[in-house]
Amino acid sequence: MGWSFPIGVVKGTVIRLHLTFLLFLIWIGFTAYAQGGRGAALEGVLFIVLLFLCVLLHEFGHVFAARRYGVQTPDITLLPIGGVARLERIPEKPSEELVVALAGPAVNVVIAAILFLVIGGWPRMEAGQHLANPGFNLLERLAWVNLSLVLFNLIPAFPMDGGRVLRAILAHRMGYARGTRIAAGVGQAVAFALGLAGLFGNPLLIFIAFFVYMGAASEAAAVGLREAGRSMIAADAAVTRFETLGPAATVEDAVEHLLRTSQTDFPVVDGAGRLRGVVTRDDMIRALREQGPAAPVLEIIRRDVPVLHHRTPLDQIIQVMNGGKHPAVGIEDGEGRLVGLITPENLGELMMVNAARPPKPPSSNPWAQRAPGT
Repeated sequence: MGWSFPIGVVKGTVIRLHLTFLLFLIWIGFTAYAQGGRGAALEGVLFIVLLFLCVLLHEFGHVFAARRYGVQTPDITLLPIGGVARLERIPEKPSEELVVALAGPAVNVVIAAILFLVIGGWPRMEAGQHLANPGFNLLERLAWVNLSLVLFNLIPAFPMDGGRVLRAILAHRMGYARGTRIAAGVGQAVAFALGLAGLFGNPLLIFIAFFVYMGAASEAAAVGLREAGRSMIAADAAVTRFETLGPAATVEDAVEHLLRTSQTDFPVVDGAGRLRGVVTRDDMIRALREQGPAAPVLEIIRRDVPVLHHRTPLDQIIQVMNGGKHPAVGIEDGEGRLVGLITPENLGELMMVNAARPPKPPSSNPWAQRAPGT
């Protein structure tokens, strides 16, 4: 996710902090300082940090539940409105998705129960009504926060857990794709209601409504792409007309290609047409500034670019791209020669085209029709 940076790694999952979260902490600190001085500012920041520690534990509930089903989580990003665990894929068995979705809120229930034991009973209602007031016991407020997180996350709208619970229930009866469309529609309706409520007194609801609406739309698009991918192969989505660079090319050569074409990523291939790596626009600009135009491209290429057969099902390609931050996936012809590239951009274009036209007959691309290994 853009504007975020890593702050640690737990069991292979990178924890990332979004820049807006730091801005949020600064705003909380200044607001509390203006109201009660240095002590209030420190207490306000401490409360927010502990709150987001609870959010992080919530996300790790999803992470460890997903690992039971062989689903890895590359990273978790902390935002002002909560955390986002990026699963490499969503379990498509409704029962599995239900477990993964409920694991996060279950963690908050456990945290609240532990805080109840420490407090010695049910926290005072006043503490729940004045969460930002340092005059109330910190642990009482944290207990109410965890209960609030459970209720908030069970709202039936993507990207909240309640949206995934709703999708799992619907998918059990009517299938994954249709269940997603209905759950996404419910999520967007909830976002509209939140935005409308925000116009009458709480601007924060408008901010939340925007993220909920975009999350629902993003989930629907991702599932639509995955469903389309099941009836397509890599050759149907690959870009087959592109510029390449040789192993002897320099950063200056790459920059010239960048300026005279519309490409932003350039594959580096050897004399046999095999992919050695990919040079991205950001990498070449950085190298131009730090190493100079004469630097060999082999020193800056990304070598971890997957290369898959042109007959590979497209949904597998999508899963590979979601599992890592690859600039592209190389497509080879069965003899190791690079014949195509698949990027996030052309996958998005494929979705727009498929949505705008009726189903088309099988691809007439010659190498798309050959069996693997021929």
